[in-house]
Amino acid sequence: MDLPAGTASRRAQTSRLDTHYIEGGNPDGAPIVFVQGNLASGRFFEHLFGALSDYRLIAPDMRGFGDSEAATIDATRGLRDWADDTRALVEHLGVDGKVHLVGWSTGGAAIANYAVDHPGAVASLTFIDPVSPFGFGGTTDRVGTPTSDDFAGSGAGTAAPEFVERLGNGDRSTDSDLSPLSVIRGFYWSPDHTVEPDRESMLLEEVLKSNIGDGGYPGDFTASETWPMVAPGITGILNALSGKYCRWDDIVGIAEKPPVLWTHGTADLVVSNKSFFEMGTLGEMGAVPGWPGTDVFPPQPMVDQIDYVLDEYAANGGSVRTEMFEGSGHGPIFDATDAWLGVFTKFLASVEPV
Repeated sequence: MDLPAGTASRRAQTSRLDTHYIEGGNPDGAPIVFVQGNLASGRFFEHLFGALSDYRLIAPDMRGFGDSEAATIDATRGLRDWADDTRALVEHLGVDGKVHLVGWSTGGAAIANYAVDHPGAVASLTFIDPVSPFGFGGTTDRVGTPTSDDFAGSGAGTAAPEFVERLGNGDRSTDSDLSPLSVIRGFYWSPDHTVEPDRESMLLEEVLKSNIGDGGYPGDFTASETWPMVAPGITGILNALSGKYCRWDDIVGIAEKPPVLWTHGTADLVVSNKSFFEMGTLGEMGAVPGWPGTDVFPPQPMVDQIDYVLDEYAANGGSVRTEMFEGSGHGPIFDATDAWLGVFTKFLASVEPV
């Protein structure tokens, strides 16, 4: 499937990475940089570009995904490899002034890390169903208390082996609930939402470009003496997302706080207080044997954790707007596109010019 009119495919050898990105809109407009989620690419945002043509629009493929370099992700830095790669691209392109940052899912942690590490360089932060500020897995309550010292139950060891195998084999079927296409249809947006076949096929091909292995998806892992007997390793994206390494609650301490928009689908099955991919939820459902119970390993309250940190951000002088999209899944940019764009464009208009 070709790129939308006015959108171009580009490459840049930055100081960190051979980066592929798509670019569109007005070259002289205020810049918006879109940061993808896990198992995705910059093309997951291209359908938004037409409605945002007054802005300079940049959507890179993050390391290990899409057509960018399959460089190893240092999980011990959380999502800071992604944040630093994004900053390196912005600098390489000579983008002047502050940038608006949009992060979907995993990308939410990356844009928050960017804002913390580059104070005064961010015009606004827009979170689309972001990963919790205390990471994915391995924490128990609203304030991110660890389940155990080694954050057992998070990281690469929690990935479904059949899904990883099918992804690595380029499976394009729907023979299993763990086929990549079945997972996309069931979890990237509301299962009730239908994507036009050519676009869906393109998005599947983008997912199948993912770097499979210890350095990419899912990453390496180590055994644990604590249920469910796996703990995060030190490389790869699922380890980077573990609560052991992934944190963005430090945005509360930013001196110059960019305005925040948090958008979330109420039917999200990925980032949720009962995520279908989180060990506490799966244990409670009986899908993972030996679950020690709610007192020891409850489902991670991801939405409550996001709400807690953004409340603290607002209490410390930040501006936060929250929009819940009723019935939307993990990406209201897909299953509620027009409504999401309406909220986003109004938010951008409310931000002082950069």
